[in-house]
Amino acid sequence: MNNIEKKLLEKIADLHSIPSGAFNLRKNGQAVERQSTKDIDIVPKKNKSGIDIIVHPNVKNKSIHIPVIITVGGLNDLVYNDFYIGENCDVVIVAGCGIHNKTCNTSSHNGIHSFHIGKNSKVKYIERHIGEGEGSGGKILNPVTRIYQKENSVMELETSQLSGVTLSLRKTYAKLEDKAKLIIHENILTTENQTAKTQFKVDLIGEHSSVEVVSHSVAKDNSYQEFKSDLIGKNECFGHVECDGILLDKARIISIPKIDAIDNNASLVHEAAIGKIAGDELIKLMTLGLTQKEAEDYIIQGFLVN
Repeated sequence: MNNIEKKLLEKIADLHSIPSGAFNLRKNGQAVERQSTKDIDIVPKKNKSGIDIIVHPNVKNKSIHIPVIITVGGLNDLVYNDFYIGENCDVVIVAGCGIHNKTCNTSSHNGIHSFHIGKNSKVKYIERHIGEGEGSGGKILNPVTRIYQKENSVMELETSQLSGVTLSLRKTYAKLEDKAKLIIHENILTTENQTAKTQFKVDLIGEHSSVEVVSHSVAKDNSYQEFKSDLIGKNECFGHVECDGILLDKARIISIPKIDAIDNNASLVHEAAIGKIAGDELIKLMTLGLTQKEAEDYIIQGFLVN
């Protein structure tokens, strides 16, 4: 790999070299290296582009890396990845895509990820997206995540759009059975004329199932963000959505909540707060010697990290 590819891998997957465990590396629309282990099988699909990741029952404290990098213009990449997590597992999955495009032609990656999580299992899924390159061509990322959780399972999803992505439409759909728990933390940064749209739909069909969605977004320049959430409570359950955004310059952020308590024992909550950085916060930092831009960047970084 060249230096550009190495830096992309480091940013999206914290990888400085090929990992020792199970992994699948995809570059410019092709799988370039893959490794299974005795506990985790990674199998290429026969009828379409993508892989099946099969985690055997009772596998704990294991990690899986499936990063994607694109370094050419004019590529439209589409993959279907299915995760089958056995019962009583505890695993971390690190994904994400980095596009470095120095051409005038648009490149895109569309990842359709489906998770089938067995009883009593815990999965942490980390997905980072970034766009780079001085070319005028677009860097488009459209992830779709489908989550199906069995009884007493836990899914924690950390998703970040770091910078430079021209256009993104992020869709997440989940169905939770009894005592299943879903936790989603989303961080999105847009600048210039970039657009990012997020759509969440969660069906809480199981008794005592729960979901918590926290979205932090920062929109700068003339960028646009749109957040839609749809929680459906079909049993005694709990759902909470929090959407917080910081606006700078002429940017816009729109939050569109929908909650539907079909069962009268469902408890569903939505909170949203969108606005500029408070002036007293900037003044406090500027009195310490920071410029206004440095103070803004410091506040934004802390907001997205937390």
